[in-house]
Amino acid sequence: MALDRISLEFFRNHRASELADTAKFNLLVGENGAGKTNILEALSLLSPGRGMRRATLADLPLQTDQSDAAHGFAIGASLIEQGQSSARLGTYMEPDKANRRLVRVNGAEASATSLGEWLAISWLTPAMDGLFTDSAGTRRRFVDRLTLAIEPGHARSVSRLEAALRERNRLLETRADARWLDAIEAQIADHGSQVSANRSRLIATLSNELSALPAEPFARPLLTYRAGGPTIAEDLFAEFARERGRDRAAGRALSGPHRDELEVVMAGSGQAAALCSTGEQKAMLIAMALAHSVLAAEGRPSLLLLDEVAAHLDPIRRGELFKRLATGRSQIWMTGTELAPFEEIRDQAAIWRVSGGAVERI
Repeated sequence: MALDRISLEFFRNHRASELADTAKFNLLVGENGAGKTNILEALSLLSPGRGMRRATLADLPLQTDQSDAAHGFAIGASLIEQGQSSARLGTYMEPDKANRRLVRVNGAEASATSLGEWLAISWLTPAMDGLFTDSAGTRRRFVDRLTLAIEPGHARSVSRLEAALRERNRLLETRADARWLDAIEAQIADHGSQVSANRSRLIATLSNELSALPAEPFARPLLTYRAGGPTIAEDLFAEFARERGRDRAAGRALSGPHRDELEVVMAGSGQAAALCSTGEQKAMLIAMALAHSVLAAEGRPSLLLLDEVAAHLDPIRRGELFKRLATGRSQIWMTGTELAPFEEIRDQAAIWRVSGGAVERI
């Protein structure tokens, strides 16, 4: 088990919701718009980053009138390890600090990055169905999120790389002294090589885990990490120094880890994932989520959040999904509009009915 005694206060459409006595499988059932996905989003914010919707902080507090807007929001949960509470994790926003997401661990102030040291969280949502046909940037963010669940420090490296790239663009535009460019490019080389190494390692370990999964009933994806430039710090530094003129003309750096790409093909057919059917793409995404949940559960408690997944699977694939989830070590949270798709695991699950931002145990 990973989380218990979960509380949401003034978050999205939840004024004050409590979920206790959780289980391996946790089901949130209710009509569309009831607030099921909001609970998953709240749980996703107990990890570094912007959560499963990548929402701005201003969008997160409950706001039905002006008095509500002054509350901010708060999310808390107890981390359970070997049947005992090992930590109380919380994240919140205060009205006078509306541009900052604050974090507490056992009542003490902490960084958002530190949440990843306690708990690994990954998710699969309907919005991710277009991953293979979307932009390379979307796939990079996907890889970074998967990496973050395994290596919490990855978020810091990505953030520093992005800040250094923005500063280099500014320096190129203003034609700053070469010494300033040398300094910022050294930072890019340092952080960029670390980001590339983290991403490459994630894809390699995920590929190994995928190779151990049966090819059926879920299509097995084959993953390839394509670097957008040199991956060794010294080579990356030399590349940026050499291409200043080109990048100044383009208004951006045309090579580097910010140009990395994840390539996916379906095993057996060898067809690019972007050209596969919608059902095949969904099956490959589920296979990746299952493989990643195995990796994420190594060494830390972990959660896998599955939003509206079961209803879109045929009975054979749904049964296999439940079987694989049951044998893993992650705590599972799933949403659905009705209980029927979850009949196989109903007796093993903690179930809540969600309605109008309120939860009731059933």
